[in-house]
Amino acid sequence: MSTNPDIALMAHLMRRAGFGTNREELEQLTEQGYEETVEQLVDPPSSIPGADQYELFRYMPSLETGGPNPVPGAANLLYHMVNTQRHLEEKMAFFWHHVFATGNSKVDNDQNLTIQLDMFREHGMGNYRDLLIRLSQSPAMIYWLDNNENHKRSPNENWGRELLELFSLGVGNYTETDVFECARAFTGWTINPKIPRTPYHRFAWSYSFRPEEHDYSEKTFLGHVGNFNGDDIIDIILQQPACSRFIARHLYNFFVADEAQVPAWDIEPPRDPEAIDLLAGTFVDSGYELRPVLRVLFNSDFFKEARFKKVRSPVEVVVGALRTTGDLQGPDPRLVAIAQEPSHMGQALHNPPSVEGWQTGRDWINSGSVVKRINFVADQVSNTELPGVQKLVQRVLVSSDNQIKEEDLVDRCLDLMGPLEISEETRRELIAYVEAEGPVKISPDNGHDTEQRVADMLALIAATPEYQFG
Repeated sequence: MSTNPDIALMAHLMRRAGFGTNREELEQLTEQGYEETVEQLVDPPSSIPGADQYELFRYMPSLETGGPNPVPGAANLLYHMVNTQRHLEEKMAFFWHHVFATGNSKVDNDQNLTIQLDMFREHGMGNYRDLLIRLSQSPAMIYWLDNNENHKRSPNENWGRELLELFSLGVGNYTETDVFECARAFTGWTINPKIPRTPYHRFAWSYSFRPEEHDYSEKTFLGHVGNFNGDDIIDIILQQPACSRFIARHLYNFFVADEAQVPAWDIEPPRDPEAIDLLAGTFVDSGYELRPVLRVLFNSDFFKEARFKKVRSPVEVVVGALRTTGDLQGPDPRLVAIAQEPSHMGQALHNPPSVEGWQTGRDWINSGSVVKRINFVADQVSNTELPGVQKLVQRVLVSSDNQIKEEDLVDRCLDLMGPLEISEETRRELIAYVEAEGPVKISPDNGHDTEQRVADMLALIAATPEYQFG
């Protein structure tokens, strides 16, 4: 069975620019056209809904407020990922959650992370300067990187260092003096005193600028001299050629193909230097707007040709399976438990392991996590009671006579699970499995058994090495 190349390309786009979708939507988007779909993803009209957070809070109010436990916030984030129709908006929020990694292991007030994710949804595809300023004023980030301890008489360098190293320029593009001067410029950027934690939960923090704590004296930063504040520092950062290339490489690593880990970028060249040049140039020419960069990225040949060049992250594995099977729609009570599934695979939402975010690419795969990945997807796609699985099964069996050939069953399942490209050896093993189970007959007498055999094949495909790539 040959795969429709337009469907395959659209599936690739929706896996990368979102978390995947069902075959019905893929067909609708393919009919709409690739470039128009890219435009709809990059600049979605107001008629396309996001997840209804207020409905979630009506049914599960505990997911609105947080505390020492990141579990409610993780459930809130999973709800958005599974239920939104604004695919790229949510994927970009997840992207910034990784790049601007902030963890409740230290913040200890998880509601502030939910607020930060809301900010990423609203501004994550806008202007990068505005986003950095909002990040600098995010209470979760201020507390995470100790800027509430950054005073003019005793500057704290933590925020200044990570702003330069991990959020804008990368290692090798600044000096220790620049870190110190950056810290001085952000003195006084802090949070208001915390309201007491009683009676029931912790209250959200708010940003506060305290002029009496700000250092108004002259500073020297990246070759510039002046009485700089935080806004000035960000303007100077954006002027550095390293900034546009750093953001371009992050976007390439997240949306196109796996790169080396971020700390190695000063010694490891980009996988595709021409792609990085194109994205970085678009970023600068647009005045640091992200939408034009994303538009160029998704319409590029290097993106279209990068199918299955990325190992799926645990979140992509879990959310992709849920969206395929139609499970966990709306404010489902199982949200809290299922939102912890990515953490069992090495990616805890609202709790990245450090300010560097998560290690990506093949680091996602080890002997423990791969079993969790396979079992989760296999359990989902083998459950014939789920509406999405029912639709997949019916598509496999449609227009068949009394019996479906073994190779046809395998090829149809591969097409609906991706379309997925596999090696000839893997395909032979899948066909051999079907043959060992006997003929796949279609009749009222064995209808349920046949449906389960299709679902079992979907589960077996989820266990292939090729399925781990997206």
